[in-house]
Amino acid sequence: MNAAAAFFYLFSGITIASAFMVVSSRNPVHSVLFLILAFVNAAGLFLLLGAEFLAMLLVVVYVGAVAVLFLFVVMMLDVDFAEFRQGFLQYLPVGALIGLIFAVELLLVVGSWVIDPQIVRAPVAAIPANISNTEALGRVLYTQYIYYFQAAGLVLLVAMIGAIVLTLRERPGVKRQSIPQQNARTKATAMEVRQVQSHAGVPEETV
Repeated sequence: MNAAAAFFYLFSGITIASAFMVVSSRNPVHSVLFLILAFVNAAGLFLLLGAEFLAMLLVVVYVGAVAVLFLFVVMMLDVDFAEFRQGFLQYLPVGALIGLIFAVELLLVVGSWVIDPQIVRAPVAAIPANISNTEALGRVLYTQYIYYFQAAGLVLLVAMIGAIVLTLRERPGVKRQSIPQQNARTKATAMEVRQVQSHAGVPEETV
């Protein structure tokens, strides 16, 4: 067994075990940590396939952003998980039935899946040997599919603005920033010079 095969079985075994621990751990913080471990080992599998761009994307986006965000949310929110588990047995038959339906559908799809010979024999653009996978992907993404890439960026921007607008609520007693008022401030309105007698201090009501 060569080194590549050994690393493949190592990364695959750890990924499968981590994925199982994600759904079986009782502590949600441990589940997120196992999820991060599964992402890192999946990135190792991408490196073995020669797709270093997907590997770094998996580490930077999913581990560095999504999984860490899940971890912060789980740790910062005071969620009573014991209350959530009280109705677990009540919905267990329905969940088992839905899982069984999904498993049967997956088996039917995988069993009937056939690769089209025309797709296999389709011409593929040759990648020069002196450039990396990331550079080749960048050339295609920013030349042939540049308009689709910009459209996807606009869709994500609109989704982000929509999420901010939906969560922006007016609450009584909460001070809100006024950007035009802040931009219109001058030295005269931003600072106030008070005449204080020596060794007198500042009155409490002016602090």
